[in-house]
Amino acid sequence: MEKISNEVLTGERALFHGKDLDIDSTIFADGESPLKHGENINAVNTMFKWKYPLWYAKDVKVKDSTFFEMARSGIWYGENINIEDTMIEAPKEFRRCDGVNLKNVSIPNANETFWMCKNIRLENVVAKGAYFGLNSENVYLDGLNLYGNYCFDGGKNIEVHNCRLLSKDSFWNTEDVVIYDSFIVGEYFGWNSKNITLINCTVESLQGFCYIENLVMKNCKLVNTALAFEYSTVDVEITGKIDSVFNPKGGTIKAKEIGTLIMDGDNINPDDTKIIVEGEAPKPVTLAEVELISGEGRETELRRRG
Repeated sequence: MEKISNEVLTGERALFHGKDLDIDSTIFADGESPLKHGENINAVNTMFKWKYPLWYAKDVKVKDSTFFEMARSGIWYGENINIEDTMIEAPKEFRRCDGVNLKNVSIPNANETFWMCKNIRLENVVAKGAYFGLNSENVYLDGLNLYGNYCFDGGKNIEVHNCRLLSKDSFWNTEDVVIYDSFIVGEYFGWNSKNITLINCTVESLQGFCYIENLVMKNCKLVNTALAFEYSTVDVEITGKIDSVFNPKGGTIKAKEIGTLIMDGDNINPDDTKIIVEGEAPKPVTLAEVELISGEGRETELRRRG
């Protein structure tokens, strides 16, 4: 390995096509694409201060380092990227990459990050930004704290553990998602998706879990969750109350209590869904009846995405 230590490198493509580099305590200052097409790179205590530092790079390890805000769009088309104990201030990192592992990483400006990537593993990552993980697949998350709407839209094969997600419209248009022991807050969770499973989760979601084919929920808690399950096929077990259920397409819903059960026979067959609650089951009503019962405020509950 060629060793580069305590350097300040400037100019475009400073180490273009660099291979077998051991970089320590070095600053990549002004100058685009310093490690473009790099291969077998090990960077420790390094600062990346300018645009596109690691395009088309392969077999990269970064530890105890910093990507500053102007290192934006920094890691695109990469393969086998491993980053640990690092701050990534730059937006739009990680696009069309294959094999990205982050551990103990913060991304405070994560807008448009992890777009169209595959084979991702994130452990103890904190990120803030919209459209995180768009159209990415083969994703494993453990300890992700995410602040930002529309996460993982279009994603496939996603496994989630011990995460906290504040994200409106999360997991839209997804396939094959399993979420364990997590906390999710955000309106309209999971629309237009297929094969979503939640186990031991707490969720708050206005009009969430709608238009899903094969939604499974086991030992979950729904807090302040209304108008759930519209046109979804469900196998749902909720430990507490569901504020309101709206036109499920079929399956089973089990809960301690359901505040309002809305079943419009013109749009779905109420007999296709089995409702199990403690005590007496709520009497199904139509949406028009709910509007009369609930009075003002119902219109805001019925608003759609956008």
